[in-house]
Amino acid sequence: MLAFRKSFPMSDSYQEVLNEASARAYNYLRTIQERYVGVTKEALEKLPALGGPMPAQGEDPRAIIQLLDEIGSPATIASMGPRMFGGVIGGAFPIAVAAHWLADAWDQNACLFDFAPVAAYLENVVLGWLLNLFGLPTTSGGAFVTGTQMADVTAIAAARYDLLRKLGWNLQQHGLFGAPPVTVIVGEEVHATILKALRLLGFGSAQLRTVPTDAQGRMKASEIPRVSRPVIICIQVGNVNTGACDPVGEICEIAHEMDAWVHVDGAFGLWATVSPTTKHLVEGIDQADSWATDAHKWLNVPQDSGIAIVREPQSLQAAMAITAAYYPEPTAKREPMQWGPESSRRARAVEIWATLRFLGRDGVIDLIERTCGHAARFAEELRAAGYEVLNDVVLNQVLVSFGHDSVTDSVIREIQEEGTCWCGGTVWKGRKAMRISVSSWATAESDVERSLATILRIAKHRPDTGSN
Repeated sequence: MLAFRKSFPMSDSYQEVLNEASARAYNYLRTIQERYVGVTKEALEKLPALGGPMPAQGEDPRAIIQLLDEIGSPATIASMGPRMFGGVIGGAFPIAVAAHWLADAWDQNACLFDFAPVAAYLENVVLGWLLNLFGLPTTSGGAFVTGTQMADVTAIAAARYDLLRKLGWNLQQHGLFGAPPVTVIVGEEVHATILKALRLLGFGSAQLRTVPTDAQGRMKASEIPRVSRPVIICIQVGNVNTGACDPVGEICEIAHEMDAWVHVDGAFGLWATVSPTTKHLVEGIDQADSWATDAHKWLNVPQDSGIAIVREPQSLQAAMAITAAYYPEPTAKREPMQWGPESSRRARAVEIWATLRFLGRDGVIDLIERTCGHAARFAEELRAAGYEVLNDVVLNQVLVSFGHDSVTDSVIREIQEEGTCWCGGTVWKGRKAMRISVSSWATAESDVERSLATILRIAKHRPDTGSN
């Protein structure tokens, strides 16, 4: 490596390898639309070529990129393509990829303003834009994290701090040992990542109270137990199976009567607030105390990109505070590490800023409404063909049964193997179902029609063998 640095100027050492990577990345994206959506057995069998002992001598950078592309690219699922419907996984807009690349070239450590002025500044800009877009209190604080799970951790940590502070408990001094017990209320359709976030924060199943849900997975507000403070109620907007949203406004009204903190797990459902056609699903969401969402799902920026928002910024700052002689004193400038759990990290706000600037408010609305429209089209055609759609299609999620559980499993497996599109399996109310999640900006009407033709052709040759 030293010899390499001596032989070439720094600019030249980047030029060849970046050109190689750029050309290969462009070819990958250029061919993504017609690519097999899943991963072939052959591609998986070639992965050991990337392993073996670590080389004793360094290798040529261009050869490394070539190997990574030739072996690695075929072993990726085509989530950047238009027909990946497994899980709520967005692609990434070209502007988001480009901004991400530039931010990687900057290689800013977005922990402190002094280390990364543009990264810190853009966090404030993006947070303001998002608060306005979501219709949330404009004075809220926020953090940019890896994804909704860590956004949940961040926001619930703020809730824990605030609730215990109100009872006179100094969490920073005494920790959780001997602290007043906090009750956490969740719906029976709570997402698994909320439960993991709670475990990371010291909450076990003994602290949980579970509320029944309706046929679509919405929490029944009337069955929320009235318990003594301190209480955190975790609600969900955008059920990962049905897309259904808990009745936020009604729950907030009940919660505030108990002086409870309401946290909204809105990995993709929080984006329903931006569209006039879906915002009724989350009416009253501005009355909650904290919110968590992803930008790498419905906004279609690169992985990983989560956002935590807390109504009372001082509670978030107190929960996330970090001090040392070598850190600057708090000032009017944003110090990112004082808002979230990470210190050293990448500048996540850059690609969100670029994407929001590219789309504008109208573009975000169009993205949400267009993908919801595609989901509705899937549901309409599948019902017309005689298959059972198990959910009310209110957002971008469709659950379909092809009859007996074994038949549904078989259809899912063959669709994944065929490769035109990729849909995942799930279990809903005790029944196997195929889940179609339409989250990508790249999905066009032609992709929906092409995928439907494949799904219906495969399902037609799998006659039902009996009821569940």
